[in-house]
Amino acid sequence: MSTAAQPTTRRTLYFGLAVLAGLVIGALLGFVAKQTGAAWLTTTLKTTGSIFTNLLQFTVIPLVFTAIVVGVNSLRGLGGGRTAARLGGKTLLWFGITSLIAVLIGIVVGLVSGVGKGIDVTPSEATVQRLADRAQGDWLTVINGLVPENLFSAFASGEVLQVVFVAALVGVATYALGERAKPFIAFNQAAFDIIQKVLGWIIRLAPLGVLGLIGTAVATYGNQFFKPLLSLIAAVYVAALLVLFVVYPVLLRFVGKVSPRVFFAKSWTALQFAFVSRSSGATLPLSRQTAVNLGVRPGYAGFAVPLGTTTKMDGCAALYPAIATIFIANLFGVQLSAWQYAGIVLVAVFGAFATAGTTGWFTMLTLTLSTIGLPAEVVATGVAIVYGVDPILDMIRTATNVAGQITVPVLVARGEDLIDDDVLAAPSAPPLLDDTTGDGPNDDRPAKHEDLVPA
Repeated sequence: MSTAAQPTTRRTLYFGLAVLAGLVIGALLGFVAKQTGAAWLTTTLKTTGSIFTNLLQFTVIPLVFTAIVVGVNSLRGLGGGRTAARLGGKTLLWFGITSLIAVLIGIVVGLVSGVGKGIDVTPSEATVQRLADRAQGDWLTVINGLVPENLFSAFASGEVLQVVFVAALVGVATYALGERAKPFIAFNQAAFDIIQKVLGWIIRLAPLGVLGLIGTAVATYGNQFFKPLLSLIAAVYVAALLVLFVVYPVLLRFVGKVSPRVFFAKSWTALQFAFVSRSSGATLPLSRQTAVNLGVRPGYAGFAVPLGTTTKMDGCAALYPAIATIFIANLFGVQLSAWQYAGIVLVAVFGAFATAGTTGWFTMLTLTLSTIGLPAEVVATGVAIVYGVDPILDMIRTATNVAGQITVPVLVARGEDLIDDDVLAAPSAPPLLDDTTGDGPNDDRPAKHEDLVPA
């Protein structure tokens, strides 16, 4: 191993061990808090987790907006409008293909495991009512919620889907304006760099964050929900691991011509952070830089990864709604028909835009349940039950999302001859855990500025 690769390996190892330690210590502290009734410990864990989550959430909106605006313009260096349209079309097509595979795996795992059968668990009335009052996913709500009432309301209220819509419009407009939009693009590039630097500092707090989040979940729910819902947790993790370590590696090997070992070595830091943060948006800079480290041209990576961050969610939008729907149906003795299973597939493939933001799982699950026609009381009670273990499920869902958001750009880039195999083969530092900067594959910028607008 080269001397340059050794510090990289050590940083990745130390970060992974620190995250693992946070998981274990957090679970132990949560167990102690639950068993002893130590309210102060529960409050401390909850506060720690909440601060970490809030730090991540305040970066998501500006990250998504600036990344999409800069990403759309980064296509300029790859060709004209037709090239951009072709790349966008192929990217969306692969999003759909991999989502289809993921939802079918979710259905098969759910049916084979019989998840939800023979379980007797009742959520609290307060939880049921709180979730019943929450805006549930349906096709009309998704369409109506796409366009904000004004330019600033989406940013102020944290409506990620609306921010994506506005960013896409602005990105296309600046692409069309060319030279005249150069100052605005430069501003967005600088803003992205600043937010990314802040996020790099937040990432170093991930072990403490996961300690608080896991500890809070254990202290709050304890065995009341974990034991009855172990079959659901196991089914979701099995399906996610099949997608992560079977589907993606096969596609990478035979379509992307990339070694799965190299892929996971370079993406491991991003996957770890996705697992801990439970936020694809907050992981965006790591995902984009990982794609670049895998040899994907920065111009295309700067476009495809931000697009995937809001529309490519194999964990939240495909396999999880499939398994959770089967779980809830079995829980209430509802026999699903072939047409209802077809509805689950339809929502997974075409409803991904509804998952934008940190509450994507809720929107997609309720959208799936309403599409197949389950009674409202079954939906409210079922969602309240799975909500109890959602932090545990959300970790593997988000890691699966992010792995797909990195995989698809690699597949498309290989077909479009946009992969630099020298960069792919070269060692690379963990994204945002390395303080070096430059113009090589470790550069943490979405793309070089000269790739964005004409000189």
